[in-house]
Amino acid sequence: MISSMTGFGEASAEVDGIVYTVEIRTVNNRYFKPHMRLPDIVAYLEADIEKLHRERIHRGAVNYSLRMKNVSGQALFEIDDNALGEYLRKLSAVVGESKVDCRVDLAGMLALPGIVQPASPDSAQSEKMKQVIVRLTGQAIDRLKEMRGEEGKALADDMIGNCEVIEEKLRSIGDRTGTVVEEYHGKLKKRVSQLLSNGKLKIDEETLAREVAIFADRCDISEEITRLGSHLEQFTKCCRSGGHAGRRLDFIGQEMLREANTIASKASDAQISQSVIDVKCAIDRIKEQVQNVE
Repeated sequence: MISSMTGFGEASAEVDGIVYTVEIRTVNNRYFKPHMRLPDIVAYLEADIEKLHRERIHRGAVNYSLRMKNVSGQALFEIDDNALGEYLRKLSAVVGESKVDCRVDLAGMLALPGIVQPASPDSAQSEKMKQVIVRLTGQAIDRLKEMRGEEGKALADDMIGNCEVIEEKLRSIGDRTGTVVEEYHGKLKKRVSQLLSNGKLKIDEETLAREVAIFADRCDISEEITRLGSHLEQFTKCCRSGGHAGRRLDFIGQEMLREANTIASKASDAQISQSVIDVKCAIDRIKEQVQNVE
């Protein structure tokens, strides 16, 4: 079954005193568009995490967020002693020259650029963090895809329901097609008879038949009905076959609308025109829903 592009997945775990929380949100987009937010301490993993997403998510805007919270009491940052000493040296020089008595606020000093830096894990710690983050990312993607699959099933049911509405309208249009020509023949014959009654002229049946044949050929919509029916069959099959069908369904929806417009332009009948309006409304609902399909 098809999948939606909208979904949410999360996963969390505590390892070595650090709580990892992964959240993934996806929304509609014509292409795959990732946006990653990682703490500076594991920023080097951004390319690996994006690769995981590309392997399993093929379409949509992806917002990935990783949060790390230290619950062990061990500092996840380091103080650059050299930078802090340089700040203090320069401040001491300024104070000495101005001969003003002042105190240094160490808390304020820590907020200066370059003083506090993220702790740099060693190779073993980096590898362990990577394993945890990759595992949690995979779990979050699993839950995301599960939610997208459930919504995709609802989308498929809705679109297939609209296809059934269109099929019903097409049957009524097909039944009406033959009647339209007969009614035109009767109306044309009656009108010509009225126009010629005063002149006591006789209707040329051959000419009348030729005019009716021209009208029948001009308003013949049998090919369009057949093609639209074929598109509906392909659309329904594509919805049920699954995979990444969003672009294919979008193309079929455009072709369905094109056939409906052709039927509307060729049909010279009020009832057919009303049925075509219903068909186009159903196609519009389908095309709107297709924008959510992966």
